[in-house]
Amino acid sequence: MTHFSFFIFIFIFFSCLIVISRGLSVELIHRDFFKSPFYNPTQTKFQRSFNIVQQSINRANYLFKEPSHTKNKLETYMPYDDGTYIISYSVGTPPFKVYGILDTGSNLIWLQCIPCNSCYNQTSPIFNPSKSSSYKNISCSSRTCKSMEDTSCSYNGDVCQYTLDYGRGYNTSGDLGVETITLDSVTNSFVSYPNIVIGCGHNNGQPMYNGPSSGVIGFGIGDTSLIKQLGPSIGGKFSYCLIDQYNSKSIRSSKLNIGDDAIVTGDNVVSTPIVKMIGNRQKDYYYLTVKAFSVGNKRIKYRGFKREGTNASTHNIIIDSGTPVSILPHRFYYRLESAMKKMVKLERFQFNEDLSRLCYNTTSKQQNFPPITIHFKGADVKIDSKGAFYSLFQGEEVKCFAFRPYENGLGILGTMAQVNYLIGYDLNKNIVSFKPIDCTSY
Repeated sequence: MTHFSFFIFIFIFFSCLIVISRGLSVELIHRDFFKSPFYNPTQTKFQRSFNIVQQSINRANYLFKEPSHTKNKLETYMPYDDGTYIISYSVGTPPFKVYGILDTGSNLIWLQCIPCNSCYNQTSPIFNPSKSSSYKNISCSSRTCKSMEDTSCSYNGDVCQYTLDYGRGYNTSGDLGVETITLDSVTNSFVSYPNIVIGCGHNNGQPMYNGPSSGVIGFGIGDTSLIKQLGPSIGGKFSYCLIDQYNSKSIRSSKLNIGDDAIVTGDNVVSTPIVKMIGNRQKDYYYLTVKAFSVGNKRIKYRGFKREGTNASTHNIIIDSGTPVSILPHRFYYRLESAMKKMVKLERFQFNEDLSRLCYNTTSKQQNFPPITIHFKGADVKIDSKGAFYSLFQGEEVKCFAFRPYENGLGILGTMAQVNYLIGYDLNKNIVSFKPIDCTSY
């Protein structure tokens, strides 16, 4: 080996060590960003507005409804289609590149696998576990298989099989296995994590769906989520900084951090406890406690619905990665909307209320909207102005309220309300931290 080659080897080796010791940051790609495999340049701003509202409604239906065997269960939510943020990662040895939907509302990492007996039309290449030297099926008699919900034994062997049913024909089932997951850093380094439990989906509906997503990367609070599986190696920490890529012209992606890179420190950091939920299948979401919202100086006490079968209080709200427009209990929403109407003197833009109840025409008179502050337990978070209203059309003339009422549910803090904050999750301390920051320069 030449001295030059040896130097290159040492440099690469220690570069990888630095990534491991400091943590890792990866691109978090918004589905409507030009780098996204979902990006459709022919879509108008209005079409995207319609899509994000419909996606938010579908997501709320999914989060707030129990799985059942009725024809209306979970409405029409497809996590592999309706996801807001995407991660490019690799699976297997040698690494095989796939796209996964980041989902803080579910746990299992799953992707379509060959043989695909009944699958949706994935437009990107499908992973073949037989070509990976690091893939191993999980035994039906293993502790891992027995500890998971909705598992069974294969008919032709001792292979643990999983099933996730989202309703209305949207589902995934297949083999549980362990595999190596490789994440690409924004610094062009990479880190591989071996022996990660994944679902290798061989039967995945809905067959009418066509798209590039291979599946879902669960970032929930349950044991099979990527964050929980990585455990001590990342200290139970992840964070993200979301750019307003719906309204912004930024050419940078949002960023997801894990491990030491995910620590949120410095001035203006506030933290609130994660509420540990017990009860039904809604226990693995990230619940926070909200005392009130403020519109300008008008403080409105928050109150939602108590969920049956859980210890959720009427002050709990879910912070979520897959809901763009924030969802609020309908009675509380109407009070919030009323306070906003009283303070904003712009001309109302009358529109279909199914899309947005509250829109303003800003062409005649420019005005800053009153700030909205969420008063969490122990933390006051002022929503960035770009996160409270969004542009309905290509221009900036019509702005619509980025909140919606929902007939039943605790409320969901959507991704629009999270823009321009570094938001950190520490599962060891059981807190979520917020730091206001310009995410385009983070």
